[in-house]
Amino acid sequence: MKKMILLLLMSVGALFQFCSSTKKAQASVPKVTYTANVQPLIVNNCSPCHIPPKGNKEALNTYETAKANIDESIVRINKKPDEKGFMPFKHPKLSDSTVNVFVQWKADGLLEK
Repeated sequence: MKKMILLLLMSVGALFQFCSSTKKAQASVPKVTYTANVQPLIVNNCSPCHIPPKGNKEALNTYETAKANIDESIVRINKKPDEKGFMPFKHPKLSDSTVNVFVQWKADGLLEK
C-alpha cells in the first residue's frame, strides 16, 4: 500500500512538473522613438552643423531627415576619431550608450513618437 501511494505521489508530481507555466513575466521595455530619444541627442551632439539655419551639412533636424540618413549616421558615429568621415567632427566620440540609442531606434522600427 505504501509503495502504491508513493508511486501515485511521484506520478502526480511528474505530471504537475509539466503543467507549470512556462511564461515568465517580461519587463516592458519602451521602444526608442525619434521624439523622446533621438531628437534630443541630435540637438545636443550634431548642432550647429546639422541643424538649419546655421548648419551647412546634411540637415538632421526633422524626423524625416534623421530617418532617411540613419544608416549613414550610424556608420559615421561608429568610426574612430582618426578615421575619415568620423562624426561628430572635431568633437569627442559619442559614448557607446549614445550610439546604441541610434542603433536601437533603427532596430525598433524608426518610430517617430
